[in-house]
Amino acid sequence: MKSTAYVGEKSKMSFWQIWNMCFGFFGIQFGWSLQMGNMSAIYEFLGASPEQIPGLWLAAPMTGLLVQPIVGYLSDRTWHPKLGRRRPFFLIGAILSSALLFVMPNASSVWMAAGVLWILDSSINVTMEPFRAFVADNLNEKQRSFGFAMQSMFIGLASFIAGYLPQVLVNWFGVSREKLNGTIPQNILLSFYIGGAVFFIAVMYTIFKSKEYPPSENISSTEAEEKVGILKEIGDSIKNMPIQMKRLALVNFITWPGLFLMWFYYSTGVASQLFHGDPTTSSDLFTMGLEHANTTSAILNLVTFGFSFTLPFWVSKLGKKYTHAMCLFIGAIGLISVYYIQTPNYLYISMGLVGIAWASILSMPYSMLAGFIPEQKMGIYMGIFNFFIVLPEIIASIFFGKIMSNFLHNDRLMAVQIGGFLLLTASIICAIIIKEENKS
Repeated sequence: MKSTAYVGEKSKMSFWQIWNMCFGFFGIQFGWSLQMGNMSAIYEFLGASPEQIPGLWLAAPMTGLLVQPIVGYLSDRTWHPKLGRRRPFFLIGAILSSALLFVMPNASSVWMAAGVLWILDSSINVTMEPFRAFVADNLNEKQRSFGFAMQSMFIGLASFIAGYLPQVLVNWFGVSREKLNGTIPQNILLSFYIGGAVFFIAVMYTIFKSKEYPPSENISSTEAEEKVGILKEIGDSIKNMPIQMKRLALVNFITWPGLFLMWFYYSTGVASQLFHGDPTTSSDLFTMGLEHANTTSAILNLVTFGFSFTLPFWVSKLGKKYTHAMCLFIGAIGLISVYYIQTPNYLYISMGLVGIAWASILSMPYSMLAGFIPEQKMGIYMGIFNFFIVLPEIIASIFFGKIMSNFLHNDRLMAVQIGGFLLLTASIICAIIIKEENKS
């Protein structure tokens, strides 16, 4: 089918229609959070050293770089009479991702886990990329900020539950922390199984409960959208990026390495440097430290859940760019403070501050971007925008291991602090270069 463009005004959607449209992100983030919170630990349980961790995380950015623009391009040009434009990709990605979440915690070696992660992240990206375009497709300009905030709310809620899940299984249901076959603790194994089920059910809910505008109602063929080949189309789209997208890309390019350093090293840093645990021994200290780190991360996501509801208020008072800059600044304080904390419970405050930044990172850049890219290229531009998330992670994955061993002496929490300074830099740049425009 020829690609198409939106014409006419989109009707206002009800709260529950937007809820149904965004609910699949609950499942996506549930699986993603289990991965983010536990993959570094899984690698170390299987024998990886701290300086190897960034390279072993390379799957996430590389698959995002390759998969998201391709899926965006294909979904822009897809129309299934029952599943529509984006939902066929939701379905394929959900089936594959859910199955691989069952496989991951059964990995028997570092390289098996790394290989599964490549396939898992590719599958998650097949599901996740069209969800951003899905919101922009179906909501008018006035409702887009609320739609992306709703996605942030589900992301925060899912991450909160997933972060607590391993500890809840131990404390409420008596699941053991003992390592299965000497590798992965049983509570983490069962958490991944639950995550696979939640991922599939939530995405299927959105598939069955949501609709998309059919071509006959709101879209028409345009000469600019004639099929010209995927690589040329991606290249031309990059060359012709709107100026607002370029500015947002720079802010994202600086923001996301700070988050990656947190994901790389926060949980294992807390376990080893505050709880003095060792992943190679049978002591429970390291696992207990991981659980504490995951519960503080869960508070991060609980704050994200709550603060997401307030974002429209802050936008009405401060505008989008100053709202985003303020949130990044608050998150920077949270990450920087982690290095100086001696009492583990104070980490709840630090991670709560990061949760405010996370709520904005998940919604405000997309809200600012959506009104400035062509409707008929919503999918491909959302995929290209992801470049400026994954490229810095690729750089960090390739080079930060050397920085860890040669300059930071494998001080994991120092790496987290560096992440805080990156968020601080992004906050300042956002306030200076992003232009407020008359878009909702």
